[in-house]
Amino acid sequence: MNILAVGCHPDDLEIGCGGTLAKYVKQGHNVYMCHVANGNMGHKIIMPDELAKIRTKEAENAGKIIGALEVINLDVGDLKVNSYNEEVVMKLIEVIRYTKPDVIITHGPDDYMKDHVEVGKMVFDASFSATIPHMETKSSYIPATVPIYYMDTLAGVNFLPEEYVDISDTIEIKLEALRCHESQIKWMLEHDKIDFIDYVRTCSKYRGLQCGVSYAEGFRRCVAWGRLTTKRLLP
Repeated sequence: MNILAVGCHPDDLEIGCGGTLAKYVKQGHNVYMCHVANGNMGHKIIMPDELAKIRTKEAENAGKIIGALEVINLDVGDLKVNSYNEEVVMKLIEVIRYTKPDVIITHGPDDYMKDHVEVGKMVFDASFSATIPHMETKSSYIPATVPIYYMDTLAGVNFLPEEYVDISDTIEIKLEALRCHESQIKWMLEHDKIDFIDYVRTCSKYRGLQCGVSYAEGFRRCVAWGRLTTKRLLP
């Protein structure tokens, strides 16, 4: 299968579904990682233009550890993600046609900030628009409507999983990929006294406790006509 994971900021996929993406790769599937925002506002000292470049490189390094075929950056500034921005929507339609996904993973509607929620809306709309032949893009492939899974929220707040993925064998890959985002990990540890690696490990362990394994990630299906299937699409 081809898996397209679309996150907002350069580290969101590693946090929400990095273990699942690594598991897909281990099973021989093709994984593409796309972040819509460039993360340019995620620091108090490093200036936005410089930080965007740093975070792009961090995301590419993390993608290599997970085993993704490609890490795609739509390069929207933080706090400027808008699901009605036609230029960005067209870019995402092209990404969907280019990657030919069998399943898409993205943010759910109850995430904690506007940019995340807007990305989820954008994925829903773009994945439908990609099925319309007269929506012209560089890639000529016209997909069917793609099933969508929503990944966990930060700390699992207001998110009750419908499905779980056992990531006990990929938890260390998930955390190693997350460590690539040094600009964020180091800043939070030094200035906010938050050990974010331990934070994410704890969240994965909590989800594991819910489903009887050491570590897990939780997901919810997008329940809409054309998105449902009898197939098990998560690994």
